[in-house]
Order: sequence, then structure tokens, then C-alpha cells
Amino acid sequence: MVQAYILATATVGKVKKVAKELAKVKGVKSVHIVTGPFDIIAFVEAEDLNTISSTIIENIHRIKGIVDTTTAIVVDV
Repeated sequence: MVQAYILATATVGKVKKVAKELAKVKGVKSVHIVTGPFDIIAFVEAEDLNTISSTIIENIHRIKGIVDTTTAIVVDV
């Protein structure tokens, strides 16, 4: 199992809508609206790195209102 945190920036005024859409994506386990340089942090789990990559590129990046993402792969518990 591969886990990652997706740190996302959203269009101004669209943060709550983007967070709700993110929560619907398969593999997304939790979504939090936060303060600081990012607007949203999502925790994602998948079987392998390729699936995580596909989830980000094919699903998360296509959500209207996503401006940018940074992915932090979990390497140790």
C-alpha cells in the first residue's frame, strides 16, 4: 500500500467546492481545508505508485478549481 499527502492550491472562492470534489475521488481517505501556503490537504492510499500517479493526473488535476498540487509520498510511519 502506498500513501501520499496531496497539498493543493485552489481558486479563490472555490476551496470548499474543490474539497468536496476531492473527497469523492477513489483512494482519497481524508480531505482538510487548512491555512498557510496550501488551501487543502488530502490523504490518498493506493495499491502502488502508478495508481497514486493516475489518481493525481487523471482525477485530482481535472477538478475545476485546482490551481496546483504538491505530492508528498509517505516513506515511513
